[in-house]
Amino acid sequence: MNSEKQVGIIGLGMYVPDQVVTNHDMEKIVETSDEWIVTRSGIKERRKAAPDQATSDLDAEAGRRALENAGIGPEDLDGIICATFTPDHLCPSTACIVQDKLGAKNAFAFDISAACSGFVYGLNVAKGLILSETYRTIMVIGGETMSRFTDYQDRGTCVLFGDGAGCAILQADAPRGRLLHSYMGSDGSMARHIIIPAGGSRRPPSKETLEERKHFIYMEGNEVFKFAVRILAHSVEEALKRSGHKVEEVSLIIPHQANYRILESAAKKMGLPPEKMYNNIAYYGNTSAGTVPIALTEAVQKGAVKPGDVIALVAFGGGMTWGSIVIEW
Repeated sequence: MNSEKQVGIIGLGMYVPDQVVTNHDMEKIVETSDEWIVTRSGIKERRKAAPDQATSDLDAEAGRRALENAGIGPEDLDGIICATFTPDHLCPSTACIVQDKLGAKNAFAFDISAACSGFVYGLNVAKGLILSETYRTIMVIGGETMSRFTDYQDRGTCVLFGDGAGCAILQADAPRGRLLHSYMGSDGSMARHIIIPAGGSRRPPSKETLEERKHFIYMEGNEVFKFAVRILAHSVEEALKRSGHKVEEVSLIIPHQANYRILESAAKKMGLPPEKMYNNIAYYGNTSAGTVPIALTEAVQKGAVKPGDVIALVAFGGGMTWGSIVIEW
């Protein structure tokens, strides 16, 4: 183990809404079938937020569960970082709303917008802030209400997305979940492949943008698939190289849950058996920034991650962005 100052995970939590939307439910909304969806994505069902739930509500509940898991109170938090691209509002940040909901009166709060890579980015930012010795305990949440930005007339994308949030609490000198080395990157030349075209300063909301359905997620699936398989494997291998580990030393890879075929192809590319690539996409779909923390929380709760295990988190998303981090549990 590295002798330098360590930052680790002291608590995990996840929350998904109660409403389950199955593939058979999707058949009633758009021209599709359970077989078509499962074959192409591995998804069987996803969760959908209630009408009165926003991203901050999902985030706050995941945060409460992580605080309980950590055995600390909200007043012990020095900071809250929320990774999301489906915020409650453009202003203020979702993190500030979560701070108030949790009663974390001593915490700074801000959002990170890196799409599906946001949670991994957030872990790296929090680790750096803690290592600066200015802060000790920081909550990182990845959460989305994807259903609010999904075009249910687009059969190619609407079946993929779900709502949910996951949370990790980081602390200096934590006894477990030590964050080792990481790797992050981006390629803005590919920004057009995953985009919500309107609603920002480039194309403010207007009658035309509403009629053209430009406030929903647009994705070029084939381009994203090819990029994802390549960058997922590369990102993990680069982070492992920096941490001094070999791929075969990794007990489990916890990837962004975008598509089962992507995970299968990436595992094959790295020479790993499929069971080393954690997969829960069948039950939650793609929750963007929420997938990695939800999967991490679930994996730990199920005993798939054990003390001493070396695991890797990896994500890719709109931007295009990517990131991975090696953790010694």
